[in-house]
Amino acid sequence: MSPPFAMTARRRWPAVRTIMIASMMMILGPLALTGCTRSAEPPALPPDGVYDHAAAGENSRAEPAPTDGTAGAVTRPLMEAGWFCAQVRTNADGRVLWCRIGHRDQVDTAHPQVAQFLLDHDDRLAWAWFPPAEQPVDQRSGGQVAAAAAPALAAIWADAGDRVLEEIDDFDRDLRSGPVRRSEEIPRIAWRDRHADYGYSVINGLVVTARDGSVRRWPFGAEHYATTMSSVVDDLRAGGYDCAYPPQRDCNRSQSNGYFRVTLRDDQIVSARFGIGSRIESGRQRHLLSEEFPHGLTFLTEAVRGPVTERIEQARRSGTGFAGIVAGTVVIIDARRGAVGDGDFAAYFDIQIGAPLTATLPV
Repeated sequence: MSPPFAMTARRRWPAVRTIMIASMMMILGPLALTGCTRSAEPPALPPDGVYDHAAAGENSRAEPAPTDGTAGAVTRPLMEAGWFCAQVRTNADGRVLWCRIGHRDQVDTAHPQVAQFLLDHDDRLAWAWFPPAEQPVDQRSGGQVAAAAAPALAAIWADAGDRVLEEIDDFDRDLRSGPVRRSEEIPRIAWRDRHADYGYSVINGLVVTARDGSVRRWPFGAEHYATTMSSVVDDLRAGGYDCAYPPQRDCNRSQSNGYFRVTLRDDQIVSARFGIGSRIESGRQRHLLSEEFPHGLTFLTEAVRGPVTERIEQARRSGTGFAGIVAGTVVIIDARRGAVGDGDFAAYFDIQIGAPLTATLPV
């Protein structure tokens, strides 16, 4: 069968991020700015040992971002700017907030940008990350990072927002026009105030480690909504995906421009993203979900599979996107639609289920 959305090429989303990082390292590796202040080492992503623990009351049922306390304060500016935010997992020591927005380019492709927050059991911010948006490497990302980080941090630390804007703006200006020298170092800056330590680079964006809050065991649950990769490989192959696991986490379906990507903790799927087309003719779906997933979305647990599948099918019937929580599961649907005729259309969808673990790539 021919691809249902021929006008759109397949998005290899982790590859975009990987290529961006590799290209930045090639470009910036030999060039370090003499005007930038650098820390001895960039913050580790994730910090050492934070996921090296047994389950500690893990809860992976997503909920709307709280409206009160620290959680409400840091997410409110983002949500007012059009971001989607949710509390995506908790455990005995802390809770994770995940925010996301899709920046559209000239061909209507959504480039995701996320923000991640880790709060301790006393509702204090312990750690935050504002990575760059997915986008071509020749575009500046500092402005987008600062625009997200400054209001979120200023909501809890009044003096932090202006400092973030100033430091990133100075860094970007020096990166564009400052003197250069040969170095093995990736340009970055680091600063601290009475609230936190901050590290910024064009590769990782802004990493914030708070002084007061601390979470020893970071939440890692995903069992509410996701199964294991080993249990779904045969189902993916049955749908025409070129998929070998282990070690392959990236599966492609060339006959329909389809892809299937996961982030994992051991064998447990933590987040999944896939691309699928839709073709509506005379009000009927001509590209059935079962063509690519003959046994259904078996990477989802039975508890959430039906509601999530129906939400995806609703988007495919209407050609529209979605960002929200379905049956306690984060569902992101980016739609690109092209008109074919009266009432008929073809569309391509990039769909994400669940949120990756905090401080891990891809985001």
